[in-house]
Amino acid sequence: MTQFRPLPQDRPARIAVLDDYMGVAHRLAPWAQLAGKAEVEFLTEVLPQDLDAAAARLQGYDAICLLRERSAMPGELLRRLPGLKAIAATGRQNRTLDQAAADDLGIAVMTTTGSGNGVYATVELAWGLIIALMRHIPEECAGMREGAWQTRLGNALYGRSIGLVGLGKLGTRMAQIARAFGMEVLAWSPNLTSERAEAAGARYLPKAELLRTADVVSLHLVLGPTTRGILGAIDLAQMKPGAILINTARGPLVDTPALVDALRDGPLRGAGIDVYDHEPLAADAPIRRQANALITPHLGYSVQETFEAFYGETVENLESWLAGAPTRLAAQGEPRK
Repeated sequence: MTQFRPLPQDRPARIAVLDDYMGVAHRLAPWAQLAGKAEVEFLTEVLPQDLDAAAARLQGYDAICLLRERSAMPGELLRRLPGLKAIAATGRQNRTLDQAAADDLGIAVMTTTGSGNGVYATVELAWGLIIALMRHIPEECAGMREGAWQTRLGNALYGRSIGLVGLGKLGTRMAQIARAFGMEVLAWSPNLTSERAEAAGARYLPKAELLRTADVVSLHLVLGPTTRGILGAIDLAQMKPGAILINTARGPLVDTPALVDALRDGPLRGAGIDVYDHEPLAADAPIRRQANALITPHLGYSVQETFEAFYGETVENLESWLAGAPTRLAAQGEPRK
């Protein structure tokens, strides 16, 4: 059992809420409940990538609150923060936080358990990207502002096929919506079986066949050693000419330079991308200049309903930590998955 670093005794705890890019965290949870016990600061800037700069920015805080995986917390950084006593993470998983190092250092790591009514927000965004690409909505909107009228002919979803790479909770939800549109649902993942695909209302195909067949391919896998780069240059070249690729899962699932090539030279007609290898996305990233890439700044889970659930439980976790009995502790003795 980890012995956690002790709370400050002669002053309120200093808490930093990181990753508040939109400046909304302060109004989405009852932070006032911590008054008198803690001083809370909301940081809207991106934490520096340089370890020395990041450590300097976080010195003096007793606890930090993370929004999903926006700010990495490797062991090298945690070891440079001798005053850090608690981390209030959000979501059940955080692959950028070194749980083993936190345990060794006596830092209490607390998590949240739900997403509220935002549980399927990423799926909703995926469909928004699909429809926007199929019907050329961004281009037609821009044309309307310039005085144009009907410049591009779009395509219907009914009768087309969607290939789901990953058929977990979100992939299954994608399948339900696809069937409502009258689409054929195909699916593949490294461990998917025909029986499981059928139970979710999809037809299992080997990866190469799915890529050759589907009009839309949408990724819904977790990132791990076996899924990193699961769509590489060879895979993208196998996709159906004129197909659309959607990635609202994790950036490193796809070989990004190969994706840019496939958008520029074919076979892809377009791509809807919400996640990237490194976030925030660099201003000079080539995909920013690719006209047929509809790119969004990792908006998948970023809705008010999700943030209210995350930050509401974060306040509860901080209250329990300040009372000396932290709740919703992450599993100790092993890295978080």
